[in-house]
Amino acid sequence: MQDLKISKRKPSYPITEELEQYLSRYNRGVKIPIFYDDLLRFQGSIVVYDRDDNDTLWIRVYYNEFEREEIESSLKKVYTIFHSDGNENILPFLSVDAIDFCTFGNSKPFRIKIRNVLNDNTTYFYIKTADASRIYGLELEHMLSPYNLNFLVYKNTLIEEHIAGIPGDEFIKNMLPNCSKSEKAQIAKEFVKFNERCMIRLLGDMRSYNYVIVPTHDFDKVVYKIRAIDFDQQSYEGKFNIYRPQFFKENYEMVQLVSNTIQKLSIDQYKTEERSILVKRFKSSHIRIEKLIECMEHDEISIPEYIDTLKTTIFDYTHDVNFKKSKNMGEILRHSLGFLTRNYENVNIAVLNKLRT
Repeated sequence: MQDLKISKRKPSYPITEELEQYLSRYNRGVKIPIFYDDLLRFQGSIVVYDRDDNDTLWIRVYYNEFEREEIESSLKKVYTIFHSDGNENILPFLSVDAIDFCTFGNSKPFRIKIRNVLNDNTTYFYIKTADASRIYGLELEHMLSPYNLNFLVYKNTLIEEHIAGIPGDEFIKNMLPNCSKSEKAQIAKEFVKFNERCMIRLLGDMRSYNYVIVPTHDFDKVVYKIRAIDFDQQSYEGKFNIYRPQFFKENYEMVQLVSNTIQKLSIDQYKTEERSILVKRFKSSHIRIEKLIECMEHDEISIPEYIDTLKTTIFDYTHDVNFKKSKNMGEILRHSLGFLTRNYENVNIAVLNKLRT
């Protein structure tokens, strides 16, 4: 599989006043006691290795004694805002066990590990620079995917929940070969649906390390789901295939799994199912998505060259003239969801299942 190249580095786009008002309206914009830049004042660090002694590309950072007390106190308050609406009664029972900094990728996040000293349960959350592209991606994931997301934005700082699961690259290498035939068929189905969601909502760069596999025990079997964990490349790139996970070489094994496990008729059925479900999610959150897309239409989250390339490619793919008239990424996404609604709003899944059998 030929490697699919993306831009060397996507710029971070600031939060506009209109987007800030949107976030405030839907309880995403909340004042917090610490900023991303505060965490950059660390005095030293050590490399974090995994259980096999491989470099994880994270470093564990340390602060001088005076700043450490202030920072840890603020982080515990952020945890209470994030998980219990700011109830400070639990603060004495919280401990900041680790502050890790990632040196890889666009967002350069801090990963905060909070431990409840009463029962030793731990929780993670991330602190990042607030990037408009990522916020649009998080909101669209919250409304158009099967999963809800919790995040907060305050000025230039983004607080984001940890999405639990097995990193895709690790799962493909170490666990996929040991899955049963029925499990592989189910994973292949999920990858088809995941690929479709990313393409329609223009979420790019879903290489295997940018999504997780989530196993759930259900009676006598394990059900696998696929969740995106990186939203930096929301509606930015001009190459349409960047929004289709199947074209990344890191997903080659997943593509082969689909090819070897599922017949084309079933693949088409799963795509149609996912499109129909996306329409239902879109209609159930229509007002909120409409306001978000209005923000995108008035925002600058890509460059004219990429916008022209993407709208031309999608026009060739759909023959919908609305894409050709699009002036920005917000309009392209609006027409993508409009095209989806017109063509898949009243799909009868029962008929599809009957045709398949």
